[in-house]
Amino acid sequence: MEQIQFWISVIATMAFAVTGVLAIADRGVDLFGVLVLGLITAIGGGTIRDIILGAPVFWSENQIYVWLALGASVLTFVAESFFTQPQIYRWMLYIDGFGAALFAIQGADKAWSMGYGLPVGPVILGVITAIGGGLIRDILAGRKTLIMSHELYAIPVTLGCCAYVLVLNFAPLYALEGSVLCMLGIFGLRAAAIYWDLRVPKMFITKTR
Repeated sequence: MEQIQFWISVIATMAFAVTGVLAIADRGVDLFGVLVLGLITAIGGGTIRDIILGAPVFWSENQIYVWLALGASVLTFVAESFFTQPQIYRWMLYIDGFGAALFAIQGADKAWSMGYGLPVGPVILGVITAIGGGLIRDILAGRKTLIMSHELYAIPVTLGCCAYVLVLNFAPLYALEGSVLCMLGIFGLRAAAIYWDLRVPKMFITKTR
């Protein structure tokens, strides 16, 4: 199971970097900017989580995540025309969504295992792990953040983390099964949002002035 999670993490990290670069590619960013923003998108959330937890930052113990993120960023810079093809870009969004699901549950599980701010802390840190890198990227790039875009990204992650914390609290013996189901639940909601272009209903959005 750990080997499977590792390889999924590897693929998800690369997908985060690719989608992170594509999100700011139309702004005329140079190669150094691409490397910085791609890397931040890929590892930023987990880095913030570990700093809050006071734990060793995950990539300091296994730097393959850094190198893969940098490699994926360079590849996207060189082959931007390939990755911006509608079908390829759509597949990258699905992989990105699966990565967000995985990282969210991993983040929540790590916070729970360390007894950090139970029961709310694991939910918050799970969400930060999944979307923190993208938020930092958007702020640095001066673009509308995920939270402000009305895109169904953070909401599925939050719901999945809440469900996983309930499993850990009331049915800890089924933590493994619960993690898989919650992960699939997050991905399922995100995939539906991508496929049908679902967004937050207008009734839940404040009126612009």
